[in-house]
Amino acid sequence: MTSSPEVRDRRATAAANLRRLLDPASIAFVGGRGIAGAVQRCRDYGYAGDVWLVNPNHAELDGVRCHASIADLPAAPDAVFVAVPARQAIDVVRALAERGAGGAIVYASGFSETGADGAALQQALIDAAGDMAMLGPNCYGLINGLNGSALWPVAHGAPRVESGVAVITQSGNLAYNLSMSARSVPFAYLASVGNQASVDIARLVDAFVDDPRIRAIGVHLEGLKDVRAFSEAAARALARGVPIVALKSGTSTLGAQLAMSHTSSLAGSDALYDALFRRLGVIRVKDPVGLVETLKLLAIAGVPECRTLAALATSGGDAGLVADLGEARGIAFPPVGDAGRTALGNVLPAYATIANPLDFTTTPWGDPDKMRACCDALLADRPGAAAMILDYPQEATGERPLCDIAANAFAASARQHGVVGAVISVFPDLTPPDHAARMAAAGIAPLQGLADGIDAIGAAMTYGDTRRRVLDADALNALPVLRAGRSGSGNGNGSATLHDEWASKRMLAAHGLDVPAAECVAPADAPAAAQRLGFPVCVKVVSDRLPHKTEAGAVALKLGSPDAVAAAVERMTEQVARYAPDVRVERILVEKMADAPLLELIVGVKREPNFGLALVLGTGGVLVELIRDTATLLLPVRESDVRDALLGLKLGPLLTGYRGRPKADLDAVVANVMAIARFAQTHADTLVELDVNPLLVMERGAVAVDALVRLDA
Repeated sequence: MTSSPEVRDRRATAAANLRRLLDPASIAFVGGRGIAGAVQRCRDYGYAGDVWLVNPNHAELDGVRCHASIADLPAAPDAVFVAVPARQAIDVVRALAERGAGGAIVYASGFSETGADGAALQQALIDAAGDMAMLGPNCYGLINGLNGSALWPVAHGAPRVESGVAVITQSGNLAYNLSMSARSVPFAYLASVGNQASVDIARLVDAFVDDPRIRAIGVHLEGLKDVRAFSEAAARALARGVPIVALKSGTSTLGAQLAMSHTSSLAGSDALYDALFRRLGVIRVKDPVGLVETLKLLAIAGVPECRTLAALATSGGDAGLVADLGEARGIAFPPVGDAGRTALGNVLPAYATIANPLDFTTTPWGDPDKMRACCDALLADRPGAAAMILDYPQEATGERPLCDIAANAFAASARQHGVVGAVISVFPDLTPPDHAARMAAAGIAPLQGLADGIDAIGAAMTYGDTRRRVLDADALNALPVLRAGRSGSGNGNGSATLHDEWASKRMLAAHGLDVPAAECVAPADAPAAAQRLGFPVCVKVVSDRLPHKTEAGAVALKLGSPDAVAAAVERMTEQVARYAPDVRVERILVEKMADAPLLELIVGVKREPNFGLALVLGTGGVLVELIRDTATLLLPVRESDVRDALLGLKLGPLLTGYRGRPKADLDAVVANVMAIARFAQTHADTLVELDVNPLLVMERGAVAVDALVRLDA
């Protein structure tokens, strides 16, 4: 639907104000003596624009002139740090909006993270801000390493850069610690968003994507306010080749509770975030160290072109560790080619093992030409990435120059051959700052910690794989489209209609789901129906009030005669009467008995708040809740998504013929899952949930023998 001119104008104003906040030509600080030092810190950081201080009670603080009010400022500031208590902050923000300021950062806590009263204060703050861009409340603020503006309450350690990464975090302390880390990450921006009352993570991602100085975006989040907006921004980032690296907390029950109390974030199911990140090519890391190492690689060295790695090490032990870590992460180590073997044979001693990863022994150590020859021999075949494993000794040993020779030879070789390169220390603390700076300047990522370094390389390779697959398929439009449907949501309040198995199967079969031949008849007609279908058959009581028929004794299998069917119907009627006295047995489903399967799957779809429709695949049958082997995808999906998810399950090897077992008809399984997905998308506005359990998987074909669908009325 086309928006009105007024709406478009407001969006344009909001976008312009956000740009003013992010890249200000003038800034102001509102607060007391505690914030006065921030003015000098901005000057020390090299900020060249106007910096003003507002305090009605002082003419000057710490040698900085104070303006009595927002109205007294020489001009409307582009960005303002508001360091006053919560209720007072509302008045200050209102005055800033009236003055025409671009944006504000609200430092105070005491808003929605504290409960209902705080939420009311936060709404008043939002109303006061209007179209002005606002970070927070309950946040540390914004550091711009590109122009030197530091709208920040305390000291920080981020150096000035010309390009680098933008990091968005809901934790001010994490942002502070990132700035202080000695990890050689070029921080172009550090943004603490707190409660995300106005500007949220999605808006910042969207803004950073368009800045050519941003090489990658890091996100620490407890929850997303607007999944659709984040999806659209992340899809744009994927299209433009700007990787996003995400660290999500709140994955445990306790963590989710802490996230709610910290920034009033609803964490949501972690499986849903996993599914969202996978489809959008967002790299997920497990801890802050993984965040900085991955961002460092992406910002300094870039994205590998394929999933192969050439590695050189100073010892056989290190080479073996690299091989183990890389193989566990799906990284391939291509063998050394004939030309490379010849070149290495001319440099290395006869006892050296010529392989990839390569232990280059001590022979070339300290010899620039021999070290360069070793590197060229492995890198000339253009692997996706290359790594030298190198730990610097203590400076007192006097041996660091020898390490410099090896690192410099590797850097020169990687540049010549156009390979994404990293020098990785096994121990994080054995990467000296001067070496790290020299490598970064040469375009080589100085990664700290072998496991974290290989993790970063593998993650960057996965990102490259995802982006190439998406672009090759021209499927970007399909990736982020999450159909939210109506908000009424199967929450157990009786607003949705549960369809019985017969009706559910008929609806799904109309979209291509394979179901057994069947008839739904009165109890007395069940033997005749079985005769028409052919034996063996199974019979089930049909009722939308019996979703779990097995527990009610409402299922009988492998019946081989009309008499057996009649007896089963009589027995089921008696058992249901005891299990659920209010359920009348009026219809019987008679089905042709399916062949014995190789395995059973469950396929379900559920409408999830903010995420749209989630498709769950997993081990099915009666053990589904015990084994808990599932994969979650967000609709819509492609056949390749479904196939990859199935093969990634614990039972995945069974689909491809594990230990001599017959291979399953994977194509048929995928086709049936896609039929379920089509039904779900067709009914996206009303579907609450559906459950196919089990989907029987055969050597030839697949068939759904039970299904339930719940739709909004």
